[in-house]
Amino acid sequence: MIRDAPFAVDAHEPLSPWLGPRPAPAADVRALRLEFSSRGDRVPARLLLPARPAGRLPLLLTQHGAGGHKDAPTMDAVSLPWARRGAAVLTLDFPLHGERSSAKLGERLVLALRGETLADSAAAALVGEFVRQAVVDLRRGLAAASAACDEVDAARVAYAGFSLGAMVGAIFCAEEPRVRAAALALGGGGMGPASIDPAAHVARIAPRPLLFVGALRDERVPRARADALLGAAREPKEALWFDCGHTELPGAALKAIFAFLWKNVAGPGP
Repeated sequence: MIRDAPFAVDAHEPLSPWLGPRPAPAADVRALRLEFSSRGDRVPARLLLPARPAGRLPLLLTQHGAGGHKDAPTMDAVSLPWARRGAAVLTLDFPLHGERSSAKLGERLVLALRGETLADSAAAALVGEFVRQAVVDLRRGLAAASAACDEVDAARVAYAGFSLGAMVGAIFCAEEPRVRAAALALGGGGMGPASIDPAAHVARIAPRPLLFVGALRDERVPRARADALLGAAREPKEALWFDCGHTELPGAALKAIFAFLWKNVAGPGP
């Protein structure tokens, strides 16, 4: 069993959360900008809320894939149904993504994540530091959202990650006991050494429920890697496979993720 001190949160580092208004991606939801400190970085995040909240809100943390960002249309497709239904939705820019991007390091990171340069020691170190920072960012983001926004109910938290967000999310959910249910879509194992390999951590999500969503024609995550992640997970777990490529996940998959997570954090699905 892998227990990695690098993913521990420094309780002495101030969160210093800041919350302010920002343009919403749709007229029937509210949007806030959340910023907080994490291992010396200032992390930008988007928090979506229902237009007319009723009581405290369950929280969904949802994360993008490599090259994505918190404001990508793909994130809207995941987030808007939750906010409209009556939940808060938090999405961070991963390190070297979105507002935190670096053309030079970002390109190196993507190549390494694809396995093209991971054998190089500098590339391996970059991926290792990325994963460590991303996991700690998520843990501190959860704390910052609940501290800065009274409407967030930190006792009802779900996670949905896509591609890179699924791989980082497997480690985050294993480390973070406040997550009550998780959905990992288009993810796989075999990312570097055991310290950052999602397959080495995913078992510790149990006994919390886990949904795995895969693409039968995934050209980026080979079936063997997807099976490695699913096989390493413990019950209770479910798996859904869709006849699509990596960037073609259908609406039915998003609806299944919504229903699975909503049932486990907020009650019966729609």
